[in-house]
Amino acid sequence: MHYHSEGKIPQKRHTQFRQPNGTLYSEELFSTEGFHDKYSILYHINPPTRITQVGDPIDVAPVKASNKELKHRCLNGFKVAPVDDYLESRKVVLFNNDCRMSLAAPKTGTKDYYFKNADCDEVIFIHKGSGTLQTNYGILKFSYGDYVVVPRGTIYQINFDTEDNRLLIVESTAPITTPQRYRSEYGQLMEHSPFCERDIVKPTLPEPIDERGNFKFFIKKKDKLYPYEYLDHPFDVVGWDGYHYPYIFSIHNFEPITGRVHQPPPVHQTFDTKGFVICSFVPRLYDYHPLSIPAPYFHSNIDSDEVLYYVDGDFMSRKHVEQGMITLHPGGIPHGPHPGTIEKSIGAKGTEELAVMVDTFSPLFMTKDAVSIEDPSYYKSWLD
Repeated sequence: MHYHSEGKIPQKRHTQFRQPNGTLYSEELFSTEGFHDKYSILYHINPPTRITQVGDPIDVAPVKASNKELKHRCLNGFKVAPVDDYLESRKVVLFNNDCRMSLAAPKTGTKDYYFKNADCDEVIFIHKGSGTLQTNYGILKFSYGDYVVVPRGTIYQINFDTEDNRLLIVESTAPITTPQRYRSEYGQLMEHSPFCERDIVKPTLPEPIDERGNFKFFIKKKDKLYPYEYLDHPFDVVGWDGYHYPYIFSIHNFEPITGRVHQPPPVHQTFDTKGFVICSFVPRLYDYHPLSIPAPYFHSNIDSDEVLYYVDGDFMSRKHVEQGMITLHPGGIPHGPHPGTIEKSIGAKGTEELAVMVDTFSPLFMTKDAVSIEDPSYYKSWLD
């Protein structure tokens, strides 16, 4: 992301910056990949290091359910039962060494604790619900269709307006960025990019909270959840600046790239990582060549697994699609439109479909939670 600043900061970094009572603010440099990658500098009223208690870790590593990976899969995501607590509601369904894909239906957020994912960047896609993400960088208000991008190490609380919420959460062990081909050598999103800086919603920093107590944290590291208690309120930041911060991008602000003939999936790319990409399929006009076929051609993802999360609308290439459904088409075998959908698509002018696609460069594994919501007959759906 591009440079941003909130609140009060000194004119020069790593210099004296004093509070009204004369004491120094506590400067914290927050960086990823050592001191090599993007970073931000935050200024706290109190030191961010005063720990009062550390509990025993809880193992939250996903467990592979089957060794039969080479098979088309379909998961009925809305069958994941609602759970009161936000962290407990997160059910990993697909994973590899680069990513975790979870479904969640939390009734409530994290009112009594703070969460920090020190393993992964997170993209929280809001399928149903609205609410507020409160972080050490400030506040973000989210709603249907928002990608809430939370860089690793961000301290946050999430709160929902109602109990009816559905989330797709994608975790990445590598930083999540915008695709390099969208950015100039100066980092600016270029004219051919399907979105621009104006579409990025940044956090708003409220008044700092200067309180002492026993503030409960859950910190995720190496697939373990560590209970911590800190003496000082984590949202005591008076100002910050840099490139490392949470933000929101709405799928509704993605501008589709179309052409005379069917365009390949990379035109839908929204986010980039070392291990996978995230794409947005949004309402758009179909191809305009007089002999065009709007339906996608059959294709073999030899080197990647393709996951499609169906959000809303009608899908011209698939039958029997429901909201919250996930299809997994593994690398190595071809897939494509269901029978009859190719001819049916000819002459159509546009689509209202809405979906999130995740293409991984390493094979994905299913968990027991995935098996419990799977349609076992999906691989036969091309026989219809």
